[in-house]
Amino acid sequence: MGFTKKLFSRNFFIFNLVLLGAAFGFSLAFVSFSCAAPSSKNTVHAEEPAAVVPTSSLAVAESLQTAVRSVSEETLKFVVEVNTVEVKKQQVPQFNGIPWEFFFGQPDQGDKNGQGQGQNQEREYKARGLGSGIVVRRSGNTYYVLTNNHVAGEATEISLKLNDGRDIPAKLVGKDPRKDLALVSFESKEAVPVAPLGDSDAVKVGDWAIAVGNPLGLFSSVTMGIVSAVGRTGGPAGNINDFIQTDAAINQGNSGGALVNIRGQVIGINTWIASPSGGSVGLGFAIPINNAKKAIDDFISSGQVKYGWLGVSLTDADKDMAKDLGVDGSKGAFVSQLFIGSPAEKGGMKAGDYIVELNGKPVLSQSQLVLLVGDLRAGETAKFAVIRSGKRVELTVRIEARKDDVAADGSKLWPGLAVYPLTDEIRSSLSIDSGVKGVLTGDVVAKSPASVMGVQRGDVITAVNGTTVKSLSDFFKALNDKASGDLYFEVNRGGTKLETMKIKK
Repeated sequence: MGFTKKLFSRNFFIFNLVLLGAAFGFSLAFVSFSCAAPSSKNTVHAEEPAAVVPTSSLAVAESLQTAVRSVSEETLKFVVEVNTVEVKKQQVPQFNGIPWEFFFGQPDQGDKNGQGQGQNQEREYKARGLGSGIVVRRSGNTYYVLTNNHVAGEATEISLKLNDGRDIPAKLVGKDPRKDLALVSFESKEAVPVAPLGDSDAVKVGDWAIAVGNPLGLFSSVTMGIVSAVGRTGGPAGNINDFIQTDAAINQGNSGGALVNIRGQVIGINTWIASPSGGSVGLGFAIPINNAKKAIDDFISSGQVKYGWLGVSLTDADKDMAKDLGVDGSKGAFVSQLFIGSPAEKGGMKAGDYIVELNGKPVLSQSQLVLLVGDLRAGETAKFAVIRSGKRVELTVRIEARKDDVAADGSKLWPGLAVYPLTDEIRSSLSIDSGVKGVLTGDVVAKSPASVMGVQRGDVITAVNGTTVKSLSDFFKALNDKASGDLYFEVNRGGTKLETMKIKK
């Protein structure tokens, strides 16, 4: 009994001790948790923003967003989808000697005598295309849409999808491959918004750029970027434009669509992309809208672009040529040749002149000068400043209308060859002895005076009418000093000295 009572007392003591320890531990844990846990006013909940954008910064961002939204909404109203059908031809395939007609019947491709059937035959097929266009002009119920020549220039059928969802037939008004522009028209009694045209000459690198069109058939798409560069040359198919480069995404189907500034003004016509994959890599190019303003008027008035013609062959002088001509450090366009009887010749311009100004505007390159002269109208008088033999010369030229057949007549091109300075690199590559002095002959134009004289590509011209030449300046001075009478060259051809035939200018 006494043992039991003692045991109970001992166990009761231990139990109380354990209970007290648990209570103390719980209290300690509670105190530790309370100290470690943040106060409710500092607690971050998932549904609340982790950070707050400063009001001033948010206002700027929202202002830009509002501007882009407004520009997009307005631009979409005057950008249309251009759908085309073009009739093309392809060779009739042969299957291991079995003619096409074995399976599909005899095509009507033979001549009147039935000859040639089954051989070198062609069949027609319809190719469908898709691009974009910009409503740029209205005359009554007639609306005019500007697009690219490669979009609509060869189409036999054209239809437009307007932003309001209407599908409307259209017709080709005019086209121009040199600027890659075309104009189509459609009729609508309902009003259609017309695009405000901006000033592409005022565009600067870093400006906002918004591209609107129908890439890959995705109707009314908008992308945004900046102007990456201006004055880019070297477009496809001999295009003569000085393009605006942008990183706004441009893909197939964007061609002919609008590139607009932050004010919603059209500054360019999206035309081509540089891409190894065929998709956008941020290298898109647009024709400056100023290049198209005169073309729009010409299309409407005559169906074609009317170009001014100076009658010269131009090139950019590289570092070695500029040094040899004595114009290093100067920007301009080099007159390597000119057409006999052309406005340039009538105005006193000569082969070898370096054009530095047109109507008081600095000439920066031959591409720019081609555009400037092309936009001059026939009968207009233009003032040129050239550097000739180190001296500045002022000339006045009456511009004529450009005619393709005249511009392609090589027999009128004087002197009919391109010449280059003899650099150490050229001497080494062509094994020309260091003792040979003169200028190297490049391309010789067929049927030109130089061709008639017997000059060949690779000849080194060492003298003109007996006057020794050692540089481009020497060559053109000697060439131009001989205004009339016989002309002949002394050349070094493969180490042999020769004299060309004599001709009269």
